[in-house]
Amino acid sequence: MDTHSRSFAKALSWRATGTIDTIIISLVVTGSIKLAATIGLTEVVTKSLLYYLHERAWLKIPYGRKSLPRV
Repeated sequence: MDTHSRSFAKALSWRATGTIDTIIISLVVTGSIKLAATIGLTEVVTKSLLYYLHERAWLKIPYGRKSLPRV
């Protein structure tokens, strides 16, 4: 089982990987490093917020949860 700090480090590295990918694709499509960087930085904020809201919404959905046995 991973520690909380390892999971957090993995989340940050995955987010960085996704943002670099977005910047590269934006650069190829637009030809502008400034615009590509703006899109990449905007993506970090919006996707982080959307992920948080997505996780909070799933906390309200009981689908796929198993009840813990009562002791």
